[in-house]
Amino acid sequence: MDWFFTDIVGETRLITGEDANHISKALRMSVGEVITLCDKSKVQHLCRIERINADGVLVRQVSEQECTHEPDIEVTLFAALTKGDKMESVIQKSVELGVHSIVPVLTSRCISRPDAKAALKKRERYRKIAEQAAMQSQRGIIPEIGAFTELKAASDMLKDFDKTVLFYEGGGIPLREAITGADRRIAIFTGPEGGYEESEVQLLSGKGAVTATLGQRILRAETAPLAAISAIMFHTGNLE
Repeated sequence: MDWFFTDIVGETRLITGEDANHISKALRMSVGEVITLCDKSKVQHLCRIERINADGVLVRQVSEQECTHEPDIEVTLFAALTKGDKMESVIQKSVELGVHSIVPVLTSRCISRPDAKAALKKRERYRKIAEQAAMQSQRGIIPEIGAFTELKAASDMLKDFDKTVLFYEGGGIPLREAITGADRRIAIFTGPEGGYEESEVQLLSGKGAVTATLGQRILRAETAPLAAISAIMFHTGNLE
């Protein structure tokens, strides 16, 4: 079932812009076929195509139900910015795995350090990737991509979470000990290619973060976030 996001859904809905082009040109859908529109209330609307023309794609709602595809926990990934296009892959796969939001973080060892204009452009690109991944994986939300944030500022956000876990190449406790059943809003930190400096670990630990390990092997900066999210989703029963 092809999946799209919408702000408001009435009995009928005219889809325009990129989504309309995707339905009519990329998917080559026809009148009578059905699609799903998911709104901001996490309600999915099954709709039948009634008309496709230059104005857009007109659909009529057939039924609706609450979206059951969302995890019962909210994981925010604070991912150190990686070089090249690796971050794009991290965002895409993290959204597919169920992350709630992503904050690109600038640490002392980050190789990529875009200026304000480049960072804004990258963020818009990341948001588009997140939206496409959410559509493909039939999410109930489009995970938010935060602004590029220095580590100190990111550490000040941690009071809003039940648990903060820093995945550190220097070792830590097993994940199963770091997260309990009472932790519903979880922040996780993963490092850049060069890892975290000791002072950065101390900064996050001072704000309540616990250091954890993903095993005996050292994972690449683009691998660790995906392994961490997968492990958390499995540990909390959200991959069943």
